[in-house]
Amino acid sequence: MDSVWWWVLAITLIILGVIGTLLPVLPGAVLVFGGMLLAAWIDDFQRVGWITLVILGALTVLVLVIDIVAALMGAKRVGASRLALVGAAVGTLVGLFFGIVGILIAPFIGAVVGEFISQGQIEPAARVGFGTWLGMAMGALAKIVVVLAMVGVFITSYLVR
Repeated sequence: MDSVWWWVLAITLIILGVIGTLLPVLPGAVLVFGGMLLAAWIDDFQRVGWITLVILGALTVLVLVIDIVAALMGAKRVGASRLALVGAAVGTLVGLFFGIVGILIAPFIGAVVGEFISQGQIEPAARVGFGTWLGMAMGALAKIVVVLAMVGVFITSYLVR
């Protein structure tokens, strides 16, 4: 395959990854890292070496950790029960099938339902749902910052050498 097509694939993976950071349907950071690894390989690792790739790999792992921990921290901070955490997780999975609106609303609904089943009161359930949603929103913001940092590290490494 001509190197131009490899570059097109690498750039496409990076763009899809950045988009995937916003839409959990795609594994955003993994696609970004894959595109950057491919770009480094195309250039025989001359401009982007193993140190940069290790940094990018660590940032990728950080994004995955943020993804898992953010909603749970938001829910825990407002005193969510175990059922609320399960509800938020189930809501997140169900929300994937309903696009961006589902992704934004379903974890909140899941946490509220789980907490309501656990406590039997709507006010604490709504507070837990909001805390879960706020945790996810802060996590999404953190993921975007880290993925953009990955792009910055890659571009800097590529252009400096």
